[in-house]
Amino acid sequence: MSLRINDVAPDFTAESTRGTINFHEWIGDGWAILCSHPKDFTPVCTTELGYMAGLQGEFEKRNCKILGISVDGVSDHDRWSRDIEASQGHAVNYPLIGDPQLKIVKRYDMLPADAGDTSEGRTPADNATARSVFVIGPDKRIKATITYPMSTGRNFDEILRLLDSCQLTATKKVATPVNWKQGEDVIILPAVSDEDAKATYPDGWQQPLPYMRVVPQPK
Repeated sequence: MSLRINDVAPDFTAESTRGTINFHEWIGDGWAILCSHPKDFTPVCTTELGYMAGLQGEFEKRNCKILGISVDGVSDHDRWSRDIEASQGHAVNYPLIGDPQLKIVKRYDMLPADAGDTSEGRTPADNATARSVFVIGPDKRIKATITYPMSTGRNFDEILRLLDSCQLTATKKVATPVNWKQGEDVIILPAVSDEDAKATYPDGWQQPLPYMRVVPQPK
């Protein structure tokens, strides 16, 4: 099953380091970041999960829950979590999902259907495509995805920036330009007429091109 932006994120029930997770129920009425990893005890993923743990407060400010998933079992996750805290300086207080039968990573189109039904004997290279981040909205739909190779650590500052943009553009009729950061100018959507835009932005806008209307970020 191919997953695209605006598809419903597949629901699942699975064991985690924080108990049983019923995914859609666990998300509730907020946002969620699902971060996948090809294997426990891998060095790049160790740094990523530690950094994400250090940013947990920033995600909470944005009403966004975070969780990780690896194809290994929860007992391995528990041992790996201790390594992560010892080496990265942050305790992993968010759930790490166990997926030893590869069911969830297949549902999220990160491994092919013929990948088998066990994580036993699989190397990180066998699971190399389980390196995606999914941003999921309160409507349980996928708002954004980013996939990284195993050799490149993820940029969680960028993931926070992406989340900020997704949350802003979900409620305001704007888009965010290249390299946008929280508080910077945004672009009025082309679908919004000038008449409607004037009602929202009575002070007007900058228009460097006929199809580009730039305004301060709305509150």
